[in-house]
This record gives sequence, structure tokens and C-alpha cells, in this order.
Amino acid sequence: MSEPPVKPVLQKPPGYKDPNSPAGQRRFRPPPRKPVLPPSFHPKKRKTSYGRASCCCFCIFFLIFLLLILICGAVFYLWFDPKLPGFHIQSFRISRFNVTKRPDGTYLDARTTTRLEVKNPNGKMTYYYGDTEVEISFGEGGYETELGTTTVPAFTMLEKNTRSLRVETKASNKLVVDEVGNKLRARYRSKSLPVNVEARTKVGVGVAGLKIGMVGVTVKCDGMSKKQLDGGDMPKCVINMLKW
Repeated sequence: MSEPPVKPVLQKPPGYKDPNSPAGQRRFRPPPRKPVLPPSFHPKKRKTSYGRASCCCFCIFFLIFLLLILICGAVFYLWFDPKLPGFHIQSFRISRFNVTKRPDGTYLDARTTTRLEVKNPNGKMTYYYGDTEVEISFGEGGYETELGTTTVPAFTMLEKNTRSLRVETKASNKLVVDEVGNKLRARYRSKSLPVNVEARTKVGVGVAGLKIGMVGVTVKCDGMSKKQLDGGDMPKCVINMLKW
């Protein structure tokens, strides 16, 4: 008997891998490990809850504090009924007024006496005044001329009390512009000369035996004419707090 023909062995293509061979089986690869960082590289978690709680507590405390201040202020106002002091020009007298023209210019000689009335309308508060500087001037606008400044010593105003401050000023041989001198003389003769009084002082408040602070105060009595003052008018002055 003849032998069966031998089948030719097929050549495997390049790159072929036998799945049954151990080399062809897939190997299990473990997942890559994360690198271990030192503790200093770890990010810190923000304590947001603690910060929010602190902010809420602060806001609540501030609102309570503000409410207490408002309540105390309302009680103080209702109990003491505070009022600002009153300032009036009680009298104003010009004992000398002379404008002289000389070859070297125009000169002003003047002497005034002012009585400034101060009132304390409060029944449960005392006012403490520091040294008061009182300045007197004539005219208005561009021809306003200062006569001088007098300092009144410190004084105290008790409850429901009135005090009159005497202020004397003078200007001797004060050089002025010719046009200003002519205007001052003409307004003086017609009794329409504007008179200005300005007082600068510091005021403190006394309540139930306690002395509270000293605040700068400026009192202005502007635009008064000599005719009004001679007629007995007592113009009320304007008080500016915290201004100099």
C-alpha cells in the first residue's frame, strides 16, 4: 500500500502569536501606585465653617451693641431733653470811628464795645466753656475790615442760666485801601455799616456730675447793621459745631 501524501507545513506569518502558548497569554498588570508625598505637600483643608461662624457671631454682637447705643441715646434724650446754648448780641457801641486820609495812605481809628449774651436753656445740664476768642469786624465782602480780637477767660454756665460777656476792641492807625476807607465812612454816616462778630471757643457738657468732652464751636453773628443794633434788635447768632 502506498503511504498517504504528507501535507506541507504552513509557514506562520511574521508577528503571529500563538494564543495557546504561555508567551501569548496576557499578563496581569497591577495599577500604578501613587507617589507618596511628605506631609508638608498635603494641601490643608480650609476651615470654612469656623470662619463663617466667627463672622456671624461678630455681626450679631455688632448689631446688639448698636441697638444698645440707640436705646441709651433715646433714654438720654428723653430724660435730659438737651438743647444747644443760645448766643445773642445784647448791645454794640462804637465809641470812636475815624477814617483819615494822609499822603501815605488811608488810616482807620475805631473802638467798639460789644456785649454778647450766652444762655443755657437746659434744666439738667451744665455747659463748660474754654477761653473764648471774639473777633470784631466792619463791612462785608471785599471791604470787610478786622478791628481786633479779644480773649474772654473760661467760664461755666449752670442750668437755666444767662451770662453777658463784655468784649472791647480797637484799631489804631490801621492802614486800609482808599476805596475801603471811603465805603466804611459812608456806611457809618448812614448807619448802615455792617457789623460782624465771631466767637471761637470749646464747650463741654456736665451731666449728673460728670464732665463730658470739649468740642470746638464757632459762633457767627454776621450782617448786622448799626441801625438795627441802635434800635434794640438782638440778632440771633449761628452756631457751627466741630468747626473753627
